[in-house]
Amino acid sequence: MSSDVPNNFEDRLRQRASFTRNTNTLETIPVNHQPHENIPNTPLAASTISFVLGCIFSLGLALFLTGGISDHWWATYQLGFFLAAWSGFHWGEFAVTAGWNRDKCSVDSFLLDNGAMYHVANGTALVEYLITLYFKPSLKAYHYISTIGVIMAVIGQTLRASAMIQASTNFSHIVALRKLPSHRLVTDGVYSAFRHPSYAGFFYWALGTQLVLQNPISSIGFVLVLWRFFSRRIKVEERALVNFFGEEYDNYRRRVKTNIPFIR
Repeated sequence: MSSDVPNNFEDRLRQRASFTRNTNTLETIPVNHQPHENIPNTPLAASTISFVLGCIFSLGLALFLTGGISDHWWATYQLGFFLAAWSGFHWGEFAVTAGWNRDKCSVDSFLLDNGAMYHVANGTALVEYLITLYFKPSLKAYHYISTIGVIMAVIGQTLRASAMIQASTNFSHIVALRKLPSHRLVTDGVYSAFRHPSYAGFFYWALGTQLVLQNPISSIGFVLVLWRFFSRRIKVEERALVNFFGEEYDNYRRRVKTNIPFIR
């Protein structure tokens, strides 16, 4: 049998990805996993999503920078920042993956197919904000809280993007349970201060968006849900990392904290 014939599923994926990139560099076919396919994994879908997210980001940023529109009670700078932060986050996830981690890039990299509960949480936050703003606008008038939220969200977004760029091909939106030859343990840069900087970044970004909206209920809900999610995910991921790197990871884990509250 010819040695050019792939022997397993991973080899077939790599061969297909290599062939596709040689013929059409716009295709985004990840090497080590299949996209969910709830959203078509095509250049058209990626460009359309980018366009829509860009429109939302532009409108939100304009609303934020202008301080809102006084003639419309709902068109506030707080809502503008939330829309810009949300759309910017999802576009950034795809852009960073496409730029620094191409083998894992697909339409799923936007993280829009992130489970129904994620969209329910953000929808609930918007409903809480608008209802409170309509019936009791004075509760949204603490501008220093929104300022803290803006700073927290920007720092969180920057931290997450930096972590993804620095980890490059070692980063994955899906927990890797099997070590690949290309895997290496990243411990410098942002990883010298945060053991899981992408998780910490998302945690503080998400909480920051709720502080901007001055949503007490959603703020508490986001903290509890995200803490539970990351606490469980980190345990699973670190079991795999100990298997991958052994004592090297144990020493790193003892030396560097997650800097997510109550997750050592």
